[in-house]
Formats: sequence, structure tokens, C-alpha cells
Amino acid sequence: MTRIGMIVPPAAGDVPPEPLQLYPDLDFISVGLGIPEVTPEGFNQVIHRLGALAAELKEMGAEAVSLMGTSLSFYRGPEGNTEILAALHDGSGLPVTTMTDSVLEALAVMGAKRVAVATAYTDPVNQALTRYLTQSGYEVAALEAMHLKTVEQVFAVTDDDLIALGERALAAAPDADCLFISCGGLHTLGVIPVLEARHGLPVISSATAGAWGAVRLAGHSGRAPGHGRLFEV
Repeated sequence: MTRIGMIVPPAAGDVPPEPLQLYPDLDFISVGLGIPEVTPEGFNQVIHRLGALAAELKEMGAEAVSLMGTSLSFYRGPEGNTEILAALHDGSGLPVTTMTDSVLEALAVMGAKRVAVATAYTDPVNQALTRYLTQSGYEVAALEAMHLKTVEQVFAVTDDDLIALGERALAAAPDADCLFISCGGLHTLGVIPVLEARHGLPVISSATAGAWGAVRLAGHSGRAPGHGRLFEV
């Protein structure tokens, strides 16, 4: 069975629920980075550990490695993401990706150009995300945020909270061609079909695109019908 390694932000290091639900036929293992908070200052305290954690995942039998943190991989811009990929590869010698790369790949597959963005983040992280998306060729039509700083706050967000956040972002950008919900800790699997049905456009989230990109890295098609447009292609 294909074994996919994931580096996750919380110290506990649990495999996120989305890959387990989307791809029950695959084997996922994970290690925790232990970010103290969802801010650039928090990321800077732990980003140096990525190579060692990638090596640890290889020793555990991983055949590919993904950093499952969107803001962790975009907060220093495209150059910072490239440095992360190099650290992961140097540590493991395996195929590697980041959640940001997976999101950008998903947006491209969906043909997105003008994106409504909904995030868990505070303003400095939102600004970094806007810069990254713009540099990657996307127009940020609107951005609505929850301004959360801790992993515990992110995990406490409910489906109703996420639907309301997505609705605000889309209301602020009526001509958007896609909704992007950013933050890998937001559990979006249940709300994506709801928002897609209401608005008739694709919804990409960090959590689900991250799982999709990680399994594709290991040779899986990424298809998981019933979970939104991304998983039908």
C-alpha cells in the first residue's frame, strides 16, 4: 500500500482527517512541526525543522512527503516555498510538495482566474497570501478572514462558521469564478459541496487540495467522487 508522509503544523502530529476520509485505500503517516501560533513569528521558530522531519518520515516508510500547511509554505513568498521544497527533498530524497503548491495546482485544474478568498488568518498572513496569489497570476477579488492566531482556535471553527465565511467572501466578489478557503486546519470537507451547490462554482480549500496534491504526488489520480468538483476530474 502506498504510504504518504505529511508534516503537519500541530505538535501532536496527527494525520489530518481529510486524507483519511477521501482516500481510505491509502496509508498516511505524519509528524508534527509544533508551531506556537499561526503567525510569521510562530512559523519562523520551527521552519528550520522541515528537513529533519522529512528524513524521519522517510525512515517511517514514506514514499512521498508533503508539508500540510498553507501559510507555512506561502508566508515567505515563492522563494520561501522553493526553499521549503529543497529542504524536504534534501532531507528525504523523495518526491515532495507543499500545501501551497497543491492549492495552486487545484486552482489551475479548475480554471480559476478571479478568486474569492476566505481565511482563518490575521492581517499579516492575509497580506502574504494575497501577494503570493497575485504573483502566481490570480486576481484576489475579495478576502474575508477570521483573524485567528492559534491552532486551537482554528480547530474550533464549525461548518456553520465556514459556510458563513464563504458566503461573505462570495458576496464581496459576485464576479469571482472560484472560492478558496485557506488554512489547512479548517475542516472543509463537509461544506464544499454545500457552497458549490449554492453558488455554481468550484470551491478549493487548503485541507482538501492538500490531500489531493499529496496523493497525486504518489501516483494516485486524486479522484474521490462526491466531495466536490476538484475530486471529479
